[in-house]
Amino acid sequence: MIDCLILGDSIAIGTHQFKQECIAYAKSGINSRQYYQQYVLPRQNDFGAEVVIISLGSNDHAGIKTYNELYKLREHVKAERVYWILPNAEKFPNQERDVNLIAISFGDFVIKPTRYQKDEVHPSWAGYKQIAKDAE
Repeated sequence: MIDCLILGDSIAIGTHQFKQECIAYAKSGINSRQYYQQYVLPRQNDFGAEVVIISLGSNDHAGIKTYNELYKLREHVKAERVYWILPNAEKFPNQERDVNLIAISFGDFVIKPTRYQKDEVHPSWAGYKQIAKDAE
């Protein structure tokens, strides 16, 4: 079994820089629906690892049903521990709520970054270090 997987968007890519031992399936700018269509549907099996870290939701717009898309994704994740990186609640309150609800329903862990870049979307380098530490 793979030790660690990182799934998601540009925040997942940034997290991978601090957790290079993980395998990343990530794409900058991808929303939850696109991720499901491009990374989940084509696979013949589930995402399986000891630890899975997921960052999605920050690129979702009003037409994306974040909860539904992420719930479908989570059903394809088989791991001993799953960590969700929460979107910044200041900018994405609905997406942050949806990620929290999914994490609770599956008994997963959440990581709430506290330090952001000027765009208030992406964690700062210190924020990424915190994510990597929290996902140990």
